[in-house]
Amino acid sequence: MEKSYTSLSVAIGALQNEGYTVDFNLAKNGLHSKSLKTEWKSCELDVIKYYRFEGMTDPGDNTILFVIETNDGKKGLLVDTYGADSGPVSREMIEKLRMHTND
Repeated sequence: MEKSYTSLSVAIGALQNEGYTVDFNLAKNGLHSKSLKTEWKSCELDVIKYYRFEGMTDPGDNTILFVIETNDGKKGLLVDTYGADSGPVSREMIEKLRMHTND
């Protein structure tokens, strides 16, 4: 995986080419894939890496891209915005997505 990307769209394209093709969405207790009609609890997934992007014209326009693998072998991406109200999310999922220093 590349260390950095020039934009969110470039990162998504490159990571999809590496096999991270599932589009994950936040769910109350973990993640959900609409296309696969499947949900994973926070304990069933790993955040492999994350990338932060700031808007060019608005510093408050921030996005984070999570690179995720599930325990059943699915690989995909979760795009989220900083400070967005995404609804009720479990404490376990919040801790799973908490930004730790990338290796």
